[in-house]
Amino acid sequence: MNTEPVPHTGGLIALIPGTAGLLTVAVLGIVLLLFLIIKARLQPFVALLAVSIAVALAAGLSVTELFGTVQRSTATSLIETGMGGILGHVAIIIGLGTMLGAILEISGGAEALAGRLLGAFGERRAPLAMGLTGLVFGIPVFFDVGIFVLAPLVYAAAKRSGKSILLYCLPLLAGLSMTHAFLPPHPGPVAAAAVFRVDLGWVVLMGVVCGLPAVLAAWAFSAWIGRRIFVPVPQDMADAVEEARQAVRGEGREGDDAPRQEPVSVGVVLAIIGTPLVLILLATFSSVTMDEGTARSLLTFFGHPFVALTLALFLAYWLLGIRRGWSRRSLEAVSTASLKPIGNILLVVGAGGVFGAVLKASGIADALAKAFGDAGLPVILLAWLLSVALRVAQGSATVAIVTTAGIVQPVLASGHFSQAHLALVICAISAGSIFASHVNDGGFWMVAKYFGISERDTLRTWTVLESVLSVAGFAVAGAVSLAV
Repeated sequence: MNTEPVPHTGGLIALIPGTAGLLTVAVLGIVLLLFLIIKARLQPFVALLAVSIAVALAAGLSVTELFGTVQRSTATSLIETGMGGILGHVAIIIGLGTMLGAILEISGGAEALAGRLLGAFGERRAPLAMGLTGLVFGIPVFFDVGIFVLAPLVYAAAKRSGKSILLYCLPLLAGLSMTHAFLPPHPGPVAAAAVFRVDLGWVVLMGVVCGLPAVLAAWAFSAWIGRRIFVPVPQDMADAVEEARQAVRGEGREGDDAPRQEPVSVGVVLAIIGTPLVLILLATFSSVTMDEGTARSLLTFFGHPFVALTLALFLAYWLLGIRRGWSRRSLEAVSTASLKPIGNILLVVGAGGVFGAVLKASGIADALAKAFGDAGLPVILLAWLLSVALRVAQGSATVAIVTTAGIVQPVLASGHFSQAHLALVICAISAGSIFASHVNDGGFWMVAKYFGISERDTLRTWTVLESVLSVAGFAVAGAVSLAV
């Protein structure tokens, strides 16, 4: 696909010529996107696709450029290449990561990890143990799955202590939210890495560098607010969640002899989670520190995200499944069921790719790059601010990330930025995408429901917690960017 901007004579820019017309189209497109999602309640995938088409036509792109032709032709469809270009990379990683998280969830790996940490840290430091559990277990599982699996452990810890459930749930939520926003294989950072063409090893490294200080700040806030607001354990919700978890586990093994209920080794859980991260990091830095040769080729092969995650999944199948009595049918059932919820995520990410392709081909991207450059602000700050604005306006972190990445990418393409710097911009976008979770975010209601927190107190606790994570993560990303 030819991504160079070409002159167009149709559309809105015919009325407002030059850069001003292109910027007008961009602004109106974003306003339309927010209107469709917030007011019209249109599904984000449909909204992104509709806005992409509207922006393309308003900017003067032809129907043939946008959709291609039914006859054999050299014309390439922007919609097809935009969606396929990003999903070819993202879909495989998200799919493998989702199946890996499901095996860890159903096998009892989370309970084993939390139990070991609670035993090691003791009753007094149970909030820290819950935070570390969320931090580690949040790497391979989605945010909402992590809440579903780990909520009963929060209920039990809060019951034993008689203290506010906030002391235990907020550190857990901080760990889950940080990993979901900053680290692969979660959709946001993976999608942004695909847009910016950044090695995932750099995204992992900078995600840890920015995310760990952010989560420490969030834990400090959790301890402070948890001592000031008392929220009891919601017993009815605790019972309902436990019943649902047992039902899910029963479905995952339906039709087979029940597996042996052997305890899960924490070392095995950590090894499975750590394997893909270590392999990806080794591959990334071997390209910088090693000469061409067999050793570097092997590291590059095994450290490719597709291979590294596949190996981790096979390890989980064997160590947590087959070796503990699971049948192959059980593993298949759990893996297949885990893929059902990710369709919406992939479609939203793909539609974001279409939006980015339209911005490039129409020349809007270059106009935005020039406008951002003239503003005199660092790209990393602009990226965070734009992501924050989109997040607060429409609630979806994924939409905020893919939209911001599409808008900011041309600014980065026009300069000479290192892989490390690009990864830090991704961290800034990811940090912005979790700022101030409030009533238009599904995560807000999930937190309020699962932990029995009133809407008012959820705004005072969870919303502020997400803002602390966002600001602290961005602050570290901005500081580190000055040195790379």
